[in-house]
Amino acid sequence: MSFDSIHKKKPARLFTGDTIGIIAPSSPFDKPKFRKGLSVLEEIGFTVFFPENIFEQKGYLAGSDAHRAKMLNSMFIDSAVKGIFCARGGYGALRILPLIDYDSISLNPKLFIGCSDITVLLNTFYSKCGLVSLHGPMIESLAEASDQTKQSLHDMLLKEQALTIVCENRVVIHSGLASGIMAGGNLTTLCHLVGTPFEPNFSDQILLLEDIGESPYRIDRLLIHMKMAGCFDHIAGLVLGSFKGCGEPDVVYQVFDDIFSNDCFPILAGFDIGHDEPNLTIPFGITASLDTANGKISYGEFSFCDS
Repeated sequence: MSFDSIHKKKPARLFTGDTIGIIAPSSPFDKPKFRKGLSVLEEIGFTVFFPENIFEQKGYLAGSDAHRAKMLNSMFIDSAVKGIFCARGGYGALRILPLIDYDSISLNPKLFIGCSDITVLLNTFYSKCGLVSLHGPMIESLAEASDQTKQSLHDMLLKEQALTIVCENRVVIHSGLASGIMAGGNLTTLCHLVGTPFEPNFSDQILLLEDIGESPYRIDRLLIHMKMAGCFDHIAGLVLGSFKGCGEPDVVYQVFDDIFSNDCFPILAGFDIGHDEPNLTIPFGITASLDTANGKISYGEFSFCDS
């Protein structure tokens, strides 16, 4: 099933004073950074809410699978909560996918934002529920976010405007134009969905990829795995965000050039999206256009959220 066949559900737009719910669906997080990140949302004008047991820890996970899934499910059915942020990525979201109440999410679409390990939730929520979401910073990373990251988040959450994202330091790997629904996220996380019941179908999509701490040969291995599995067979285009700690950018980009040398879709690298700073907030699940000549991603829909 392609994304085009899914009935999209846009969450209601947010307003100053709305309550943002915080969950921890993956790894434990740094408490001082968590508090500082919450203050960023409060400065924007939101009220923040998190369950008292959000600080639970089970080794490298923020509590048991059942605990983390219950926290997520509860936020979607809580009528007082208008949007949901994740405390941190790391690892663990993959484990709770079978425990999520997708029917409740379909009935209660809310603005949901995250990146990194949260990639599995962003893509699964769309394929299972049609939920349009945001790829953007999490609470822990907001504690040390740049002004540009915070401004991008602010504008996406509260402003009704057409959206164009300009790649200031663009590198054209394959030139061209493309149009399709934006999807994707963290490369390593997406690769771990291959072969599962939650594997996304990226046909006719513009696919964003980013990563952190992966050597070029490991990026090669991840891409080859997905390519052999057919994940890229019918995509419309590739957009590359940051590859922090993955070696020299030119070396990383050469990996993409080599692997997709016989493919005709456009590939544009250098977007400030991912684990590095700044980390711009972008919508997943709505149609965008990619133009490598001017280095832009343009969203044709006037606003992210329905009024």
